[in-house]
Amino acid sequence: MQEETQTVCVPTSSPKAGDSLQSPSTPPDPGVLVIQPSSGWRAIDFREFWRYHELLFFLTWRDVKVRYKQTVLGALWAIIQPVMTMIVFTIFFGRLGGMSQHTTVAYPIFVYAALLPWQFFSGSVSKSGQSLITSANLLTKVYFPRLIIPCASVGGLLVDFAISFGVMVLLMFYYGAVPTINILFVPVLVMGTILAALGVGTFLSALAVAYRDFRYVIPSWSNCGCLPAQ
Repeated sequence: MQEETQTVCVPTSSPKAGDSLQSPSTPPDPGVLVIQPSSGWRAIDFREFWRYHELLFFLTWRDVKVRYKQTVLGALWAIIQPVMTMIVFTIFFGRLGGMSQHTTVAYPIFVYAALLPWQFFSGSVSKSGQSLITSANLLTKVYFPRLIIPCASVGGLLVDFAISFGVMVLLMFYYGAVPTINILFVPVLVMGTILAALGVGTFLSALAVAYRDFRYVIPSWSNCGCLPAQ
């Protein structure tokens, strides 16, 4: 009986991470998608971003539900926080400080109109700046544009902003404030605030992944105006 011999090819060096298992002469499999990080600056692929728009809506709605889950007042906190802050500012700065005499409109409206964009901006920067760390389990399991995570955080707070803006309209009716032609620039202000918050929050979220010290810097920076965290 003759013994069968097998030839075993032993590589001279162990393969590194990311090396293809196919030989150099073998063409790549067209059904395999290879995802590799690009170096340098990269433009946003809006077409790819739009393919995952349903995921963006789902994560935004999840953020809203989780934030008010197991709370008695629920979404009313989106109204209570800016209203209570407005009352404090009106009492201490408006009446005791005498600053209400220097405004041509009712001081509560003057304060509330300034609180809305600032609270939205500070809350968006705080949540989106830590969004990649808090969603690490999701990021390591499935591929999707990573920009969706901070966008979902900003989108969740945009819902609170819309609810709080309704209170602004009620205050204007209560004090008889008539809007001027400048009301047409409100969408421009809101869009500018969204882009600014998303830009700063995305930048801080990338830094927080590489340097965990930013996890402690972001909350204190976003609340530097002595406003309640979102």
